[in-house]
Amino acid sequence: MSDAPRYLITAALPYANGPLHIGHLAGCYLPADIYARFCRIKRRNIILVGGSDEHGVPITIRAMKEGKTPKEIVDYYHALLKETFEEIGISFDIYSRTSNRTNHETAQEFFLNLYNKGLFEEKVTEQYYDEEKKIFLADRYITGTCPICGYENAYGDQCERCGSSLSPEQLINPRSTLSNAVPVKKKTKHWYFPLQKFEPFLRKWILEDHKDWKNNVYGQCKSWLDNGLQSRAMTRDSNWGVKVPLPDAEGKVLYVWFDAPIGYISATKELTAEWQDYWCKDDTKLIHFIGKDNIVFHCIIFPAILKAHGGYVLPTNVPANEFLNIESSKVSTSRNWAVWVKEYMKDFPDQQDSLRYVLCANMPETKDNDFTWKDFQDRVNNELVAILGNFVNRTFILMHKLTHGKVPPLHGNVATPEDQAMVNSFAETKSRMEEFLENFKFREALTEAMNLARRGNKYLQDKEPWILAKDVDEKGNVRQESQEKIDMCIHVCLQLCANLAIMIYPFMPFTAKKMLHMMKVVNRMLFWENAGKPKLLSIGYSLRAPELLFRKIEDSEIETQLKKLEAGLEKSKTDAARAAEETAAKEPEWKPVKDTISIDDFSKIDLRTGKILSAKKVEKADKLLQLEVDLGFEKRTILSGLAEHYKPEDIVGKKVVVVANLAPRKMRGIDSNGMILMAEDHEGKLFFVASGDDDSTGSVVR
Repeated sequence: MSDAPRYLITAALPYANGPLHIGHLAGCYLPADIYARFCRIKRRNIILVGGSDEHGVPITIRAMKEGKTPKEIVDYYHALLKETFEEIGISFDIYSRTSNRTNHETAQEFFLNLYNKGLFEEKVTEQYYDEEKKIFLADRYITGTCPICGYENAYGDQCERCGSSLSPEQLINPRSTLSNAVPVKKKTKHWYFPLQKFEPFLRKWILEDHKDWKNNVYGQCKSWLDNGLQSRAMTRDSNWGVKVPLPDAEGKVLYVWFDAPIGYISATKELTAEWQDYWCKDDTKLIHFIGKDNIVFHCIIFPAILKAHGGYVLPTNVPANEFLNIESSKVSTSRNWAVWVKEYMKDFPDQQDSLRYVLCANMPETKDNDFTWKDFQDRVNNELVAILGNFVNRTFILMHKLTHGKVPPLHGNVATPEDQAMVNSFAETKSRMEEFLENFKFREALTEAMNLARRGNKYLQDKEPWILAKDVDEKGNVRQESQEKIDMCIHVCLQLCANLAIMIYPFMPFTAKKMLHMMKVVNRMLFWENAGKPKLLSIGYSLRAPELLFRKIEDSEIETQLKKLEAGLEKSKTDAARAAEETAAKEPEWKPVKDTISIDDFSKIDLRTGKILSAKKVEKADKLLQLEVDLGFEKRTILSGLAEHYKPEDIVGKKVVVVANLAPRKMRGIDSNGMILMAEDHEGKLFFVASGDDDSTGSVVR
């Protein structure tokens, strides 16, 4: 193994709050494993680093739902994820966890390095707070009705039904997932990382120096940069996570996207005492395998943090994949619309490579792709079984039947152009595959290997050694010329089998190892330098009997999987309906009636009907809208706290009731002359009080 360059390969850290599904696998873990295995058989100095992301809101939400502590949750799911990765053949050199002491210390060191340089901005802002649970709410702690599609259980950062990015302010009827209470805004202090200061560096580093990155990655980065970067909070209010190492930061932890990527560094520290060679030497090639939803963190935020700290290498490439849908629908763990890897392994034991093959052949490298169980069946039966498996099996059967179970000799006098062309295709395929693998085009590389197997099937069929074996003399022995042609054909096919074992290894390692066993050769043959060679198996070498590499997938198995998908979806609907009923059944908490007033007190209030002519948001005010209201006899400017409930364009033309004789009040430098009369439901949603027909503007309300 050479000393340089070093290849440091990372795969996105999965949240330790649930099992692994095939979308995760196709998105980043399978491509990371394919590339790592390729690098290893290229004899490169390479490590593949992974681990569980054990901090952040998803962990605490899962703990809350299951009535457990966050530690109990991460301990269980970390072990489950690690075991699942091993079963499906993801060859991490280390699979660590961000809750380890090494990561806490490393993340805190990073934070203090930036803090001592004066990089952080301290800001006091208003954030949502659950008064019942006495806790600040991250966006994922808030649910409500999606304003885009009407889904009633959308999160404060995203609707899982329509995929829209949201903010808690946009949700209709927002509520805390912890108590179901309506959240309020409360002031809190946090430390912000000024991304905008690193925009010039990022523009040159990405837009000029890395034009070779995948279009989807480059395009998303360019969009972020063109829209302008903003300061981003690097701390959160929570008791679960890496504590902020400052004396005035009680109840504060590091933002999960600050400590999680640093988990790559701490995992490398745990793996080797030479970790700095991988992270701090310029000839290291750092490659992040991620899904498209993590591009901004790995291409903009984490590199900016590394640059600010100093002394660390930056990513050489970030070959992010798009999303994998299932049966034409987006994967949704909340709706239980997923194919879980652990369940697949139970239903299809010893068929790891069948799933790896199908996911790679359909990998969402440049656009979202779709996994269907019918396509899975077709690819396994018509490609793995009928092409690759068939070729290897026929070759070994014919070898045992026609050449005494040994690698037959070559006979130059019977070699044909077809024989030579077949042998030449070994090196040609290797060359094309290598180019694709180096450029993260794994689907095309796999296609090349399968095309070589197809060519081998045609070659074997055209040569027909079983027909030649019928050319016998009077003693029943195959005539010499025919035997030499048989030997040539079987020899070439066996050498092709050896080449295929090497070429498929990064994609289907279990199958490649099974082929090595059949050929009675050691793992050393898998080194990439051996691919393309015409003589890998020695003449006269005895080989084992063939084993079936793959099995056919039956229609009944596919039907079972489709029913399982539908059953999971129906269960999620039932659970959601039950939760909605329970919520609806709860008695609303009515606010108490205020102190009694006299009729004289009420008669002092002058209520008039009006019509909103225009509306716009007040700068630097989250709640206020500036309204121009027509009262019939005059037009007034009124500021109203409606911004959290309505968009300005949605209320123009609305008829309203106005307190017309309220003393003027200056707010945000603007005089507000009146107050809009609103009603509030038990969940805190404001709605307009009806104010008569279209001709009622200016009328007195009695």
